[in-house]
Amino acid sequence: MDARRQIACAALAAAIIASLFRSAQAVPAALQGVGFDQRLNQQVPLDAEFTDEAGRSVQLTDYFHGKPVILVLAYYQCPRLCTLVLNGLVQGMLEMKLDAGRDFQVVTISFDPREDWRLAASKKESYILRYARPGAAAGWHFLTGTEEQIHRVADAVGFRYRFDPAQNQFLHAAGIVILTPEGRASRYFYDVNYSGRDLRLGLVEAANLQIGSPVDQILLYCFHYDAALGRYSASIMNMVRGLGVVTMIAIGAFVVFLQRSHARVVRRTPPVTDLPEANVTAAR
Repeated sequence: MDARRQIACAALAAAIIASLFRSAQAVPAALQGVGFDQRLNQQVPLDAEFTDEAGRSVQLTDYFHGKPVILVLAYYQCPRLCTLVLNGLVQGMLEMKLDAGRDFQVVTISFDPREDWRLAASKKESYILRYARPGAAAGWHFLTGTEEQIHRVADAVGFRYRFDPAQNQFLHAAGIVILTPEGRASRYFYDVNYSGRDLRLGLVEAANLQIGSPVDQILLYCFHYDAALGRYSASIMNMVRGLGVVTMIAIGAFVVFLQRSHARVVRRTPPVTDLPEANVTAAR
């Protein structure tokens, strides 16, 4: 009887777990086909053609000149989420010492083919004013394009979205992609908040340490990119190793200091001389 009960309980537990798993995996019908898949090292089509905020025909390759690129897929009339993404990006960029235009480029592409360059120009003006750093206008670009060209870029970086006619808006995920100077996906950051530290480390890594400072290289040793979370997390083992090395160096420096201090004391101590003969006799 006990064996039967155990089997029944095990079967019930398995059924409950399977049910919970299916519930966790279920995606609401409204969000099916929407997501952001990481395709690290995937090449984006640099020959993709768009229209910039001045109404000029451009290609993605026009923005790759030996510097990393932050790619943002956001349509300009989005009622909420895209604005939060762009606001979060501005805040993160302001937390960095790296400058758009000088150290990296930012390319924002509207995935709504109905939007034109005039709307892009208005959007650019507002965000350049918020960023307010020298060279920002030459470092942050707002593009529009055809559905075909938009899909080429979106598919390359795993950005999945769809249009909802009932609400007259797009359903999409939130995030940005950092591209290498050659146009390959290097790092993905999800959500609508992007810390200056994460952006800086992502750009430094994408540029193969060609930008940034020695401090950034140390931080890259202490932090590792968590692909599942889409951000940098502290690497405990690397930090422990680093602290161990620092401790050994500190101990070695302290030992050297003690040795040198002892040598100085020995040099400054006057030698002990014999007492004069008269004093020796008197002492007797």
